[in-house]
This record gives sequence, C-alpha cells and structure tokens, in this order.
Amino acid sequence: MAKTRKSAQSGAGEEMDGIVIEKVSPEVDGGKFPAKCIVGEMVTVEADIFKDGHDVLGACIKFKKKSDEGWDESPMTFFDNDRWRGTFVPQANTRYLYTLEAWMDRLLTWCRDTEKKCLGKVDIKSDILEGIGFVKAMAKSASEGDKPKIDLLIKNLKLAQDQPEKVLALIRDQNFLKLMAKYPLKEHLTAYDKTLEMVVDRSCAEFGAWYELFPRSQGKIPNKSATFKDCIARIPDIKKMGFDIIYLTPIHPIGLTNRKGPNNTLNADRNAPGSPWAIGSELGGHKAIHPELGTMKDFEDYVRAARENGMEIALDIAFQCSPDHPYAKEHPEWFYHLPDGTIRYAENPPKKYEDIYPLDFNCADRQALWDEMKSIIVFWIEKGVKIFRVDNPHTKPLSFWKWLIDGVQKDHPETIFFAEAFTRPKVMKYLAKSGFTQSYTYFTWRNAKAELRQYFEELTQTDMKDYYRGNLFANTPDILHEFLQTGGRPAFQIRLVLAATLSSSYGIYSGFELCENKAKAPASEEYLDSEKYQYKVWDWNRADHIKEFIAKVNQIRASNPALQLYKNLEFHHSSNEAILCYGKRTRDNGNMVVVTVNLDPFRVQEDQICLPLWKFGIEDWQTYQVHDLLNNKKYSWKGPSNYVRLDPQVTPAHIFLIKK
Repeated sequence: MAKTRKSAQSGAGEEMDGIVIEKVSPEVDGGKFPAKCIVGEMVTVEADIFKDGHDVLGACIKFKKKSDEGWDESPMTFFDNDRWRGTFVPQANTRYLYTLEAWMDRLLTWCRDTEKKCLGKVDIKSDILEGIGFVKAMAKSASEGDKPKIDLLIKNLKLAQDQPEKVLALIRDQNFLKLMAKYPLKEHLTAYDKTLEMVVDRSCAEFGAWYELFPRSQGKIPNKSATFKDCIARIPDIKKMGFDIIYLTPIHPIGLTNRKGPNNTLNADRNAPGSPWAIGSELGGHKAIHPELGTMKDFEDYVRAARENGMEIALDIAFQCSPDHPYAKEHPEWFYHLPDGTIRYAENPPKKYEDIYPLDFNCADRQALWDEMKSIIVFWIEKGVKIFRVDNPHTKPLSFWKWLIDGVQKDHPETIFFAEAFTRPKVMKYLAKSGFTQSYTYFTWRNAKAELRQYFEELTQTDMKDYYRGNLFANTPDILHEFLQTGGRPAFQIRLVLAATLSSSYGIYSGFELCENKAKAPASEEYLDSEKYQYKVWDWNRADHIKEFIAKVNQIRASNPALQLYKNLEFHHSSNEAILCYGKRTRDNGNMVVVTVNLDPFRVQEDQICLPLWKFGIEDWQTYQVHDLLNNKKYSWKGPSNYVRLDPQVTPAHIFLIKK
C-alpha cells in the first residue's frame, strides 16, 4: 500500500490517514521478483492513487540504479478512474530500483477551485490571499532564476483580486503551470511501501535470431568430427541467412560408460561419438573442450570470428555428468545414490538416460556444488561467451537459479540466460521470474489459429510480459513436429514467418533451412538418424532449401523496428480459420507492420482482413499503401477491410509495411 509521513499536527503514536497507492504495475508477485526491460526502453508504470475528499493529487516515479545513492524522479499523470501513469527510461545495463510517491497539492487544488469560482462569479478576495500564501510557499524551493517570475505572479494576483477574468488568465498561464509542475507543494507526502527492482538487459535479450548447431556436424568427412575451424568456415553462410546468435550444443568431452549409439541405441560401438549431453570423461568436464573439436584457443578463435561477423556464440549449459566425469570420482557426495551405494543414473520414466548422472543440488555439500556450477558460467564468460542456453533448468532447485543468475549478473550484467524448460506452465513462469532472461515456449505445439492467438495474447498482453520473454524455436534437436513432417516446404516457411514475427526473438535448429523432416517413427517427434548420437555431414545447398527465404525474413526484421519489440503484438480480425492476421507498431506509429499467414500448407486460402485504422492514424476514407516486403509488391488499400489471397506453394504469408 503506502506510508504517509506524519505532520506536526498528528497525535503521538497516531498514523495519519494518507493517500492510497495500490495495484502498481509492473510489480511481479508483489515485488518478490524483478520486472524486466531493455536499455533505452520507455518503462510505463501505473498505479491506483487516491484519497478521501476532493483535493488535487500529484505523483511521481522515483528510480535509480541499484548501486546509486540518490533518486531521480519522473512525473505521473492521472488518466482514468483514479489510475495514474508515468514513464522512465533506464540507460544502463544493470539492476534498477523504482518506487512511487504521491501527495496532496494545495496550490493545484486552489487553482482548480478558484477557476470554478471565477467562472461562477463568486467573490474571490479571500481566495486570492490564500493563493498568494501558497505561491509564497512554492517560492521557498524555487531557484534564484525562477524567484523573480514568482514575485511577479504574486504582484499580479494582488492587483487582480477584484478582476476574476485576470485571475483566470494568470492561473491558466503556461508559465505559471510550468512553475507549479516544477515546484509542487507536497502535503501528506505518501511513499509506496515497496521498493521494486527492474533487470535492465542489453538489446540482445529482446531481439535476436538464433541458429542452433552441433559443432561436430559442420565438416565434410563422413564418420569424423568437425572442428572449430570447420565451424568458422560455416560462419559466412549463417551470417548470410541473417542470424545474430550461433548456439552450440555441448562442446565438452563425452563419457564412454553406457554411451548411446545411432538413434539412441544402447551398448554403442566404442567408436560412436555419443550424446554431447553426457558430459565428462578422463579428458575433463564442463570447463574442457572435446579434443576432436580442437583446443581452447581454437574455440576462442571461433568466438572472435563470430564477433567480427556481428554475431555472438551461445553455449549450452547442462548441469549433469557422464559416469566418467571427474566430479563422479572427486565429489561422489554431489550425486544421488541407490541403497547399494552406487550412483543413480538419470531417468524420466519411461525414458532412461544410462549415460548421465544427475547432480543432487540439495546434497549435504550443496554450497560447494552451487559454487562450482557458478564457476562454470564465469569460466566461459572469461572466454568471451555472454549467452547461455540452460538445459532442463526445471529439474534443479528454483532457488538455485535465482542465486546463480543474481550472482553472475551482479558482476556481468550483460549475461543472458535462456531457459530450456518444456514443462508445466507455472514452473516455466517461475523460472522466468527467478531470473532467466528468455524462455522456450509451447509455440512448437501451437498450430491452429485460435490456440496461437490465445497463447500469444497471454505471453505479450498479460502480466507475463513484465518478466517472461518467449523465444520461439521453430524446431529443436528433440522436436520435429508433425506439422513439419507432413507439410513440406510450405510448412517450414509458415512456421518460420510465425516464429520470426510473433516474437522479437526466435530460432531454428540447423537442418530447418533444408526442410529436414524425416522422423524416427510415424508418431515420433524424434529425427531419424539424429545428430544427437552420431556424426553427420550436411549438404547445406541441397535442392529445395529455403535459405533465401530465411534471409529475406531476417532482413525484414532487421529493417523494421516494430518487429524488434516483444510486447507490441496485436491481433487483427480475419474470418477464415486458416488465416492468422496480426501486427506490430512502434510507439509513435513510425513503423507499422501487418502480417497475414496461411496456416494451411496444402491449400490456397483467402479472406477479408480488418485492420484497426484508428490506431494507425488513418481515417476510414483515406487511401494508404501496403508494401509486401516478402515479394516487394505494393498495393493501395482504402478502409479497414481488404482482400488477401495466400497460396502456400508460392508464398504462404504477407509481411505488409503500412504507409499513410
């Protein structure tokens, strides 16, 4: 709620009835967790602010860097039904604090009441004397440069006390209004009883195109691991498609015990490369490089080459171990044990992961274990990595992630953590609240119009937007959805456009650009001959690829600021259940994009879409231009309702730039 500072007239031990401040937004779980924004983003803060009676109130946002001593202020304004709104703009990639203050403004109250009396031709001599007293009180806090202006105002009020029309002119004068805003008379000053926190991330936390790959599959020699030098050779091709972030599956030594073979078979041949997520061998653990990939210097050269091409490297962090990991011998107390004393391997019934030991994050030596996990992150930060995709974070204590992310970002605020948690919705939300910068979503399994709209309105238009940033991966090494398996090339184009325009952050797993859709079994989402368990050589230019289409979509994203924002998604009306229509606009309508997607990969679909032109600043009678950025065609439209036709065999979507 709020705390009111006591005045000299208050009785001993008496708490004054003050101004109510409640229902503050953004405020995540009552202030338990920080909200999120981006450096330079205009943060809008709202609250219900009111008190008894009819006094005019004032309010402001107080904000500062967490490390600063003093506070900055930004005014709030009343806009509806005791709801107030204000903004502030964090300028640094760090943690901020913010809170609210409200007060009764005697001078503003006097101005409002005096104006009414002047218009009602009521005697105002006494009111003028009262007002002069308030103006004199305002002068006490005024600068030397403003005091002459206030003195002149007092003089003019005295001269005008018998002339209501002159008094009206004085209290409506813009210079007087500016002085009152600059030096408000704050009585019954009330502070919100919570100081809230804001994580201010760099722009990459909101906008980016991710490309996931297995480093060992970037070469050209069958049955042999590629190296980081081979990965460097692939950078131009990935850059040409327009990606910002190259996300690597684990790069560490892989254990031999219970190593998995092709298609996840047990008792693999010793020459099988195994799953990269079975981390650790006698060659090292989470701070080591698999020797087949190269040396640490080779990795650092790869990070540098990506940076020189305007991209960043993201690492997969999987806090789990192969039975051969050095931790298993050096710290057996960090693992779960069976009654016979052996270490328990991982399982998610009916699935079994005999090549992995899960860590016990609540073991007796948990602080040493937690410190070691944090040191892994810091180790790779020192090697130039600032982005981490975290494998299965929902299988570790939620409190651990808040501790780790808070600790890392205290010294390295530029660090981005991406939660791979395909689990229950409330757990996914809690992980985001606990600090994860971005999160996977259920996008892969949302293919129908109604479920897409419902889900993305929840992500971007409810309070989830204050703490949860959904990164839309169109596929992953674990998920080849039936839509992609059966829909052919159009299905890949449809899902790419949806992922790239519904969210400001999206990704694909390599092979998507080749429309790779061979499943292990008809009812399975597993890839056939998955590179999770074997080396693979890809023909990156094989027939029917969609690399140019991906490059075009990414170029459109890079050229349109509206598509680089996460919270500005708006759905528009369309009657056809196979056509989804939505848009994004910048705050000033300087960039307006409308997307229509045919969700049917097999058939031509057509519809009349209806746009809210009043939001675009366009009158219903005006003609406006729509420029399809995918095919570079331009159309003149008039009125809110217009015809679209989408052939999935040609291009299953329009990305329209709207121009007045």
